Amino acid sequence: MSDTDYAPGSVVLLGGRSEIGLEVAQRLAPGRVVVLASRRSGDLEQERAAMVDAGASAVHCVEFDADRVADHPAVMSAIAEQYGPIGVAVLAFGVLGDQARAEQDAGHALAVVHTDYVAQVSVLTHLANLMRARASGQIVVFSSVAGARVRRANYVYGSAKAGLDGFASGLSDALHGSGVRLLLVRPGFVIGRMTEGMKPAPFSSTPQQVADAVAHGLRKGSERVWVPGLLRPVIFGMRLLPQFVWRRMPR
Repeated sequence: MSDTDYAPGSVVLLGGRSEIGLEVAQRLAPGRVVVLASRRSGDLEQERAAMVDAGASAVHCVEFDADRVADHPAVMSAIAEQYGPIGVAVLAFGVLGDQARAEQDAGHALAVVHTDYVAQVSVLTHLANLMRARASGQIVVFSSVAGARVRRANYVYGSAKAGLDGFASGLSDALHGSGVRLLLVRPGFVIGRMTEGMKPAPFSSTPQQVADAVAHGLRKGSERVWVPGLLRPVIFGMRLLPQFVWRRMPR
């Protein structure tokens, strides 16, 4: 695989309704098999049509529940066996959760962390093993600026993203030289369905802008992408803020 190509094989979107994920998949779709993996996979006609319009050679919808980690190895293996080797896998599932509820309801806090961290670790491990076996593949993981330094205002979600960021960073190093590449994406506030009703934070972006950055990063063989790029020095400065200031920071 050259630095100007995507890895050969199917494009697999885990989280087949994700706005960002669908935008990424559309950019990778031309001439390729696209697999949309999601719960209620029979209701993905609109998403399937978008992939066809984007130029996919074939589109398949697969039942996938991220929280059912025991099913992950069978789902990943079945996708590879039925639709060909996985070239690019995009992990686009996740939840924001309700911070106020999570502070009172441990079950809700655990549910957020399970989806945003535990389930991601499971999928990443199985994907990495599949791709290592054929010495080829690219994996896209979405971290968040919320995990760069966890804030009081959303510490449950932020802590899950911080854990995921650390795991993905380590996995990326472990994959070095294997023929498999992991792209860790660190967006700021993304204006879309997931954040509907929330006031946009500074340095916000759209799903389209995130997808453009992901596609560019995959073509270059990048390991890290900040969206927007200006966030990188901003976060460096935020890490230097005293704790008494930091604990008053909004979402």
